[in-house]
Amino acid sequence: MARRVVITGIGMICSLGHTSSEVWPALTAGKSGVDRITAFDASAFACQIAAEVRNFDPLNFIERKEVKKMGRFIHFALAASDEAVRMSGLKITPENDERVGVHIGSGIGGFDVIEREHQALIDGGPRKISPFFIPAAIINLAAGHVSMKYGAKGPNEATATACTTSAHSIGDSFRIIQHEDADVMIAGGAEAAITPMGVGGFAAMRALSTRNDDPARASRPWDKDRDGFVMGEGAGILILEELEHARRRGATILAEIVGYGMSADAYHMTQPAPEHEGGYRVMRNALRDAKLEPDAVGYLNAHGTSTPIGDTLEAHAIRNLFGKRVPVSSTKSMTGHLLGGAGGLEAGITVLALRDQILPPTINLENQDPETDSMDFVPNQARKATFEYAMSNSFGFGGTNGALLFKKWKE
Repeated sequence: MARRVVITGIGMICSLGHTSSEVWPALTAGKSGVDRITAFDASAFACQIAAEVRNFDPLNFIERKEVKKMGRFIHFALAASDEAVRMSGLKITPENDERVGVHIGSGIGGFDVIEREHQALIDGGPRKISPFFIPAAIINLAAGHVSMKYGAKGPNEATATACTTSAHSIGDSFRIIQHEDADVMIAGGAEAAITPMGVGGFAAMRALSTRNDDPARASRPWDKDRDGFVMGEGAGILILEELEHARRRGATILAEIVGYGMSADAYHMTQPAPEHEGGYRVMRNALRDAKLEPDAVGYLNAHGTSTPIGDTLEAHAIRNLFGKRVPVSSTKSMTGHLLGGAGGLEAGITVLALRDQILPPTINLENQDPETDSMDFVPNQARKATFEYAMSNSFGFGGTNGALLFKKWKE
């Protein structure tokens, strides 16, 4: 029988706050974290809005001399890991360090570092490139720095599967613990791509909202007037732990992870397959892994990016599997889209929804797209509910899909 895996810590940082204790109340209050871009002068860009992390000081987590050796996504990963480890009460010692691993991914990594060092090259030639350029930018250094900070000597990995990245990181960590390669995993993802090239690149694809004069209402999943997603940044980190290990040390258990699904569309670089059949299969696979029927699921945190095609097709996949019964919401309506960090943040949100028995809303849903045919997207206001299982969806460019299934904790 596979080992049971529970969640004992959550760390969140996004435009709504620097900790889960700030982010969760803002989400349940329906607050938007989207505003005009301040990280650079975006006045010439088609999209001038984003969900930035404001007033973040990496010196709260990192020594001054180390800050410039890391991209901003690594700063976020360290900050969210700090909260998750503290919440879990986990102590990593020479007696257990080989049984604690880290699996933190990023869809893009250090765009800010790449742009900064390229400018240094243009301005001053190759001698001006920092010797820390490569380790500050590459994706696996988030996991590397977290493992070094805590002395975690178990499995150390990084995923880069676009917007499914941190769902895969958490799901793969679930498997690692089930298969006895670790007892604890620090898992999730981080992203910091609100840069000129990041925003400019997605805008060139016409993927971003251009509702520049009304930022707070720009991310509007399943609304018929949606016009693209809003970029976000930040990190979401979970502490996954083998159940008996958590019990022995008296940890507070937040939820149990019971299912993980993966699939590929094998269809298109950026567009989902018809009826999002890859999304349908990934949700079905997570249910099969948990040995559950669709009617067991009482809430679904959707990928729901606010793109015209993606939202419709995901809704169809959900309806094809669950019918119209299950409440669905997209918290990207408030946090923006954290790309590779989205799955980690949204897995944490799903766990807190189970813990508190609250359905977070989809804000800005004023005129529901008729293509979504009376589905329940928890419009505009959170609500209390009673449910035992909740799912979180993540889909990425290249047709890569992940679904995580969590169970409310009860002894």
